[in-house]
Amino acid sequence: MHSPYRLPLLPILAMLATTAIAEPILLHDVRVIDMVAASDPRHADVLIEGESIAAVVEPGKALTAGAREINGRGRFLIPGLAEMHAHLPTNPEQRAQAEDLLALFVANGVTNIRSMLGDQWHLALRQELATGKVLGPRLFAGAPSLNGSTAPDPETGARLAREYAAAKFDFLKLHPGLKREVFDAIAKVANEAGIPFAGHVSDAVGIEHALASKYAAVDHLDGYLDALADEECRKRRASAFFAIGLLDCMDAARIGPLVELTRSAGTWNVPTQSFLEKFAFPPASVEALRARPEMKYMPPATAQNWIDTRARFLGTQSLTKAQFDRFIDLRRRLIRALYKSGAPLLAGSDSPQIFNVPGFAAHDELEALVAAGLSPRAALEASTVNVARHFKREGQFGAIAAGQSADLVLLDANPLESIGNSRRIAGVMVRGRWFDRPALDAMLAGIAARQASR
Repeated sequence: MHSPYRLPLLPILAMLATTAIAEPILLHDVRVIDMVAASDPRHADVLIEGESIAAVVEPGKALTAGAREINGRGRFLIPGLAEMHAHLPTNPEQRAQAEDLLALFVANGVTNIRSMLGDQWHLALRQELATGKVLGPRLFAGAPSLNGSTAPDPETGARLAREYAAAKFDFLKLHPGLKREVFDAIAKVANEAGIPFAGHVSDAVGIEHALASKYAAVDHLDGYLDALADEECRKRRASAFFAIGLLDCMDAARIGPLVELTRSAGTWNVPTQSFLEKFAFPPASVEALRARPEMKYMPPATAQNWIDTRARFLGTQSLTKAQFDRFIDLRRRLIRALYKSGAPLLAGSDSPQIFNVPGFAAHDELEALVAAGLSPRAALEASTVNVARHFKREGQFGAIAAGQSADLVLLDANPLESIGNSRRIAGVMVRGRWFDRPALDAMLAGIAARQASR
């Protein structure tokens, strides 16, 4: 039988025994953190039957006889988290690598991912994940990239948009380089076909036109910082790396009107702030980044590639620490303003990407959102119930209530008191399949061993 983790036989058998959905599971006396109602954690018994939550009741009330009981006393239960800017290999021959990435997400409590660079084989993988044939998060599959090279003219852009909508990708992924007329052709087809489009904002399009065209979600805050610079400055120089080359032209007073446009348009934002802070912020030395414990789950060649890429970028920028600080501060001010205005946010880190290891980086992004001014609860909402709202699946997952998908994370400490407690995972449930801490550690150990041998 094909194993998604390729562990030795005994760990496989132990994991299958742990995760089989053969009986109801009772998470007893947990403190449930409700992502829908802003209330204090409440003591409850949570009954799981099959892939769904069957009941959330006061501890000790009579529930299904014979349920396997998991002691949750002193622990906190949150919905499964999301990585809303994930990447999976586009080459189907890299399936083993993809399955390791999926395992990393699960081991970190991530039960939903939004894949941002698609391929036809991801549609089959989406189905395998949905049916449990492959263990991993729920997959929202983006289409192959639409950019200046793949869609050089309106006819090609429109044709590809129609093909990707017909293939049932979850959304269209836009990359830089699109001409304005090509973007308009793609947006017209997408809006007619009912398929969302999201991602980068091309320079020729601009954030204001993107918002007016019903962008579903903007990733990286792309286009926003460019719009803080005056038009003459934008004409004189290339913006480069998320507008970092326009820093001295930016006016923070322009944030308010942009935020109001965003709120009115109903466009979501996936800031990927942790990626930008790790990649561009000078105090994060290469040595410190490489020494992060989770780097052992990445192939040695990948880690070196990340280091080389970051070095090339920093070597081409003559920016002072004060300029880097301003870059990060402006992004944080924008995130905070979006949040306070009610413009919706989603948590995504862009992983695997420069020093963003899948799963682990989802927690980095929660911390980055809190550092930008969100409360811990708001950061968790951006990774749970907001994801369901964005995909128009509210009531199906993202909260802890009867009838919801049993995607859950059991924590040893309260994340509302400190968002870093989201990392203190005692167990993860993926659509009713329970993984305790030893099972999660076995997943991670298998991945680390494979990377060490490559």
